[in-house]
Amino acid sequence: MAGESDVSENALSCANCGKPANLQCPKCIELKLPREGSAFCSQDCFKSSWSSHKSVHVKAKLSSPGMGTPGEQDSSSPGESWLYCLKRGQSRTPKMPHFDWTGTLRPYPISVKRIVPANIDKPDWADDGIPKIEPNSDFQHTVEIKSPDLIAKMRETCRIAREVLDAAARIVRPGVTTDEIDKVVHDTTIAAGGYPSPLNYHFFPKSCCTSVNEVICHGIPDARKLEDGDIVNIDVTVYYKGVHGDLNETYFVGNVDEDSQKLVKCTYECLEKAIAIVKPGVRFREIGEVINRHATMSGFSVVKSYCGHGIGELFHCAPNIPHYGRNKAVGIMKAGQTFTIEPMINAGIWRDRMWPDGWTAVTADGKRSAQFEHTLLVTDTGVEVLTGRLQTSPNVFPWLKS
Repeated sequence: MAGESDVSENALSCANCGKPANLQCPKCIELKLPREGSAFCSQDCFKSSWSSHKSVHVKAKLSSPGMGTPGEQDSSSPGESWLYCLKRGQSRTPKMPHFDWTGTLRPYPISVKRIVPANIDKPDWADDGIPKIEPNSDFQHTVEIKSPDLIAKMRETCRIAREVLDAAARIVRPGVTTDEIDKVVHDTTIAAGGYPSPLNYHFFPKSCCTSVNEVICHGIPDARKLEDGDIVNIDVTVYYKGVHGDLNETYFVGNVDEDSQKLVKCTYECLEKAIAIVKPGVRFREIGEVINRHATMSGFSVVKSYCGHGIGELFHCAPNIPHYGRNKAVGIMKAGQTFTIEPMINAGIWRDRMWPDGWTAVTADGKRSAQFEHTLLVTDTGVEVLTGRLQTSPNVFPWLKS
């Protein structure tokens, strides 16, 4: 708990709420850290900010002689700051959790939370991990028709998100850790003036999702090095000028077996076929029918637990976009709506299980899964892919090479 110090009342502001503070974090005192940033107005404020404040202590230790910064540490030999994730990002442990793993992949320790500069515009969950506007918005039930100004902002944000994903794709190779991929995503997003939307969203601990092999979605970047033959999905969302842009792609790591190549190619085709039917007047449920038909004809299954979603000023909102057949999605498409389509296709059965970290969804049979995603705008005559590939995008998919 916070201990009393010689900080005089009203001399400092609470690091959590900004009110006058007269308590100070005892660990900060022990580490002889500056009083600014370590003062709190009450025990409650200290406790509520602990999950983010404790990173200050880790950074101080790592900057001491003989220690490197988190980004400079060797991911293959995690130290004190590298811990396993638990409780949807709200807890850490030095020991690998016990679990009946479905495949060969295992979690590795994760690094400390990356810092976002104060000048970056942030969503309302950035500090405490809790979205406040999103859950109670009317747009959880009504599909928003975006204004021309909002659409212009989304085009800009989605282009940035595409450039961020492309930067991450360029470093995918055997020996690279998913934490290193996360660092590229984080740094590239910040350099563009954006905020990495996943960071601290419902306490998610990283700036992107990296889903390897049997991971369906929401894999947490960690210290594991990618291996020759892996497949890895990188899911990026950027918050810029008050709106979000969301996309992902699945990449080959080195020499990938033929079955995995077919799975990834089929998933890409599922997304393309779904996008092709988007236009005013089409029922949202038809998206799942198109995807399900192509996946099952190719011998694969469609994940049912996760779906596409509306997006804009909110990260997730209406409409829900199921990717499986015979779904009960309501509503029809109208010009000005924006949403994602992001099919998750499995080599085996469609069912999923959750790792102890509370985020990582894996196939129930341990077989591989692939995913692709775009943010889309319904236009008067059809669809605009806001996160579409650019001329500068890396040429990593064999079926796209001329």
